[in-house]
Amino acid sequence: MRRILFESLLRRPLTEPAPALDDPELRALASEMKTRIDAFFGGSLSIRMVDAGSCNGCELEIHALNNPYYDLERFGLKFVASPRHADVLLVTGPVTCNMREALRRTFDATPSPKWVVTAGDCALKGGVFAGSPAIVGGVNEVVPVDLHIPGCPPTPTQLLKGLLALTRGPRGSSPSG
Repeated sequence: MRRILFESLLRRPLTEPAPALDDPELRALASEMKTRIDAFFGGSLSIRMVDAGSCNGCELEIHALNNPYYDLERFGLKFVASPRHADVLLVTGPVTCNMREALRRTFDATPSPKWVVTAGDCALKGGVFAGSPAIVGGVNEVVPVDLHIPGCPPTPTQLLKGLLALTRGPRGSSPSG
């Protein structure tokens, strides 16, 4: 135990390199996203995140959207605690048998028009969990899906691009309801 403690004190943490401070791709995404959200959603788009049974890899990337680098709220996007205040359900993971009813109720509690966005490969068809008796399948087995953001897990930039794709049409063009 002492050896592990000393090694952890002497070794640098294993982390990814910090993103560039002035990323032109992120700046362009920010500008376009803000313009579209202001035009179609009156300045803000509310997201309710639902973990339907994931490994939490996608959640870590989604939470990174709230850090100072990505700063989701500058785009007019915000996470809300209740589905009753949401415009978008952002669902991660395959749907487990225990989460099927909870996901359905969350979908039903979200006012129309609403969009369902899935993030990660598991949400599409079950990913590495496919075939398990504890898994119902992908999110589309339980609720209609409007947009899928692929990746295992998708990066914060991929998530932003996916949400931007959701805003490309006029409000009401393809929501579930």
